[in-house]
Amino acid sequence: MFRIFVLDRIIDIASDGRHLSRERGFLKVSEGKAEIGRVALDEITAVLIHAHGATCSASLLAELADRGVPVVFCATNHSPRSVLMPLDGHYAQGARLRAQWQAKSPMFKQAWKQVVVAKVRMQAAALEAHGHAPAPLEMMARKVTSGDSTNLEAQAARYYWPLMMGDDFRRNRDAPDINALLNYGYTVLRAATARAVVAAGLHPGIGLHHSNRGNAFALADDLMEPFRPLVDCAVHGLAARNGAKVDTEAKQTLARLIALDLPLGDGQSPVSVALSKLATSLGQSFENGKLALALPTPPDGLALVGLGA
Repeated sequence: MFRIFVLDRIIDIASDGRHLSRERGFLKVSEGKAEIGRVALDEITAVLIHAHGATCSASLLAELADRGVPVVFCATNHSPRSVLMPLDGHYAQGARLRAQWQAKSPMFKQAWKQVVVAKVRMQAAALEAHGHAPAPLEMMARKVTSGDSTNLEAQAARYYWPLMMGDDFRRNRDAPDINALLNYGYTVLRAATARAVVAAGLHPGIGLHHSNRGNAFALADDLMEPFRPLVDCAVHGLAARNGAKVDTEAKQTLARLIALDLPLGDGQSPVSVALSKLATSLGQSFENGKLALALPTPPDGLALVGLGA
């Protein structure tokens, strides 16, 4: 199966036997000698490959790298297993990387605090939109300390998940159904965030909070946190309407999230742009020594309820 979500600029390869190559500024998908489809390279945000029998030409991978397009290889549960990203991402990358590397612990801790506050507030808005009391989460958001030393993020999750997905739900990447839908949505979001991080001249492996040595995209995992509840709302809507299955419609719905408009500053920006502004603001904070993150605020309740509908 080959899907192009053109408006959302996500390429999804889900069947074996497909070959991806470059031809005159296009990504071309073939089966044997027959061309199945193509899309302009400049329109692509990410390429997701689920089929273990798919192949890619080296020239295509180089062209995608030149455009900062991540290529994500996924497991059968739709969780990412490998991400290809370019080595060069920003005209001032050297200076920004040095500033990131040399930033002091208090800045990392304050940045993580702001990220957690934004995430918990987004979770509160998601619950309120679905008819649940947001007050406990709003109170937690006000109590987050530097570096989230009291782990309010985890406390918020224990309150949030049973209300959002049901009392029996447990977040488990290896589980099917709703968990598989969440995996796919988070994979799309992680790819868009990784692209924003690299484009901002930052090193994706140097996280604010996530620090697993095996995680080459720790910073992307940090910065995507405030946006995760958008995926949760979409999955909630999909599961209620069509059941918890990762089909074509579900993938298209989750891919469209990167085009959702969010309040940001004095206006609104699509999620993909909001991610870029957040990553850029973090890079500038490292260079200036003054933390000023462009974090999103929740959209209105009707927009959140409508996700997945």
